[in-house]
Amino acid sequence: MPSFIADMRAELFGSLAEPFTGEALFDCMGDLVFFIKNLRGQYVVVNRTLVERCGCREKGELLGRRADEIFPAPLGRSYREQDEEVLRHGRPILNQLELHLYPSGGRGWCITNKLPLSGGKGRVVGLVGISKDLHSVMESEYAAIADVVRHIRRNLAAPLEVPELARRAGLSPYQLQRRIRLTFQLTAGQFIQKLRIEAALQKLRETAEPIAGIALDCGYADQSAFTRKFRQMVGISPSAYRTRGIT
Repeated sequence: MPSFIADMRAELFGSLAEPFTGEALFDCMGDLVFFIKNLRGQYVVVNRTLVERCGCREKGELLGRRADEIFPAPLGRSYREQDEEVLRHGRPILNQLELHLYPSGGRGWCITNKLPLSGGKGRVVGLVGISKDLHSVMESEYAAIADVVRHIRRNLAAPLEVPELARRAGLSPYQLQRRIRLTFQLTAGQFIQKLRIEAALQKLRETAEPIAGIALDCGYADQSAFTRKFRQMVGISPSAYRTRGIT
């Protein structure tokens, strides 16, 4: 970083009455969860959206607690393990597509990003993260790619390559990727994974089909690959999801 930029930042942040956390700014964003955690994975800063999502009334109910002390098992445990990975190795988690369960019993998808916070000597001292809701859209809002979306939904078990999907839409791969991202805030690959996992969730809830069969029906090469992706996105294994009857 150029020295003059470092000097400007030092001048600005050194003159603040208290450290800038962004808390007041993120309190204004109802579709985005924001948090800062210390090296023990405890919440130090949270926004109002996170408080409400956890079924709490005040921020003080979350501060000083870890994810597994707030969110129901086993999801809370998976969130804590995710935190520990960032804190232990200093590797960020970027654009992680995840399923969230809310106190009301509903579920929704979000994109999560977590970044390590470094101390003066480069040692990780905490993390900062956001989870942004993915809003559903009406078909009229994505008419240009509606046929592609229907094709994906009807052919989840088949190989789904962006160039072929773009050809169906009469678009270039770049144009298709751009429209999917603008519509769903996801890459084409993330969108396909989202639909595959949602289909798997429904089958796990509503049928007794073997998990290996669900894996193939939803486009995964085998049960092992399916389980890895499912655990990454949902936080628990397919068998645990089915057993617990999460809706």
